[in-house]
Amino acid sequence: MIHYLEQSELADVARKVLDGERLSRADGIKLWQSHDLLSVGLLSDYARRRQVGDDVFFINNTHINHTNICRNLCELCAFGKKPSGSGAYTLSLAEIAARAEKARGLGVSEVHIVGGLNEDLPFSYYLEMLKLVRDILPEAHIQAFDAVEIDFLSEISGLGLEETLSRLGEAGLGSLPGGGAEIFSAGVREKICSKKISGARWLEVQETAHKMGFRSNATMLYGHLETIEDRVDHLLALRELQDRTGGFLSFIPLAFHPDNTSLAQLPKTTGVTDLKALAVARLMLDNFQHIKAFWIMITPRMAQVALSFGVDDLDGTVREERIFHEAGAETAQYQPAETFLRMIREAGRTPVERDTLYNVIRRYDQTSID
Repeated sequence: MIHYLEQSELADVARKVLDGERLSRADGIKLWQSHDLLSVGLLSDYARRRQVGDDVFFINNTHINHTNICRNLCELCAFGKKPSGSGAYTLSLAEIAARAEKARGLGVSEVHIVGGLNEDLPFSYYLEMLKLVRDILPEAHIQAFDAVEIDFLSEISGLGLEETLSRLGEAGLGSLPGGGAEIFSAGVREKICSKKISGARWLEVQETAHKMGFRSNATMLYGHLETIEDRVDHLLALRELQDRTGGFLSFIPLAFHPDNTSLAQLPKTTGVTDLKALAVARLMLDNFQHIKAFWIMITPRMAQVALSFGVDDLDGTVREERIFHEAGAETAQYQPAETFLRMIREAGRTPVERDTLYNVIRRYDQTSID
């Protein structure tokens, strides 16, 4: 590997990676600009192995998207609806309870809950939803409400950020998903999600949650109007916050799906861009242990290839997902555990079923019986 990389246009970056030296903004830009995809992948695979070894994680989880009614109606979004819009919905607490009951029979270890900013729902609805799910699934971890939703809930509750998080935690909230980050560039954000909270506010919500003991994920939406520099600056902002708090569990690059959005004229991302997003993240985010390929966004096949581009997590079974499918995702909404076992083993890695906080539920080594 060393001899090959010495001949690469990325030789100077490679030396830093091999020496365990932190990469700079210029390094990140150079990685994104490079056409030597194999070298980028080779470096990210080395960094992944040094950080987490050959384990690849997945989780038995289920998603609940409780409402698609949203006051923001972002330009990038195909999911949000006006209250009177065609297809608008809000799940009742009884419907949410029914979904939790179904999940109990499937042995899920995580319930993932995100939705729109519905001004007709009181804060008590969210507390009752959490309590219901916790009572029905006492052993499952509830990962719910991204930073945009937390900011919204603190507004409608009138309690402020810390007290809102405290009340949600008492009701059953375990951790925060990473959505809503999009891209931190203010100029791009004005064009793709003009009514959403700023990138600075997203980071502030996350930092507050971390300081209160909540863990969370982080994301970046790429493949729309952002530049390479915007992507690198986004990663650097996440890296800086992780240096301060250590609260992020994983990073998940999200490929933009333009169908049925205000940006439908844009092309979908290519495989090279998808792989670079994951590989560059592994190399720049040296303080993030886990880099996740969300198979719903990039297809299971690309997610499997991404295991050689810095990835150590394939997310989970999901079972129901509306947000990205409304924007044109063509993947299934469910993958059984057996699929993950096959994908991971074919890549020469060891499958590990985890919980939300990366505690090991079961290792499937070569002698395990599926």
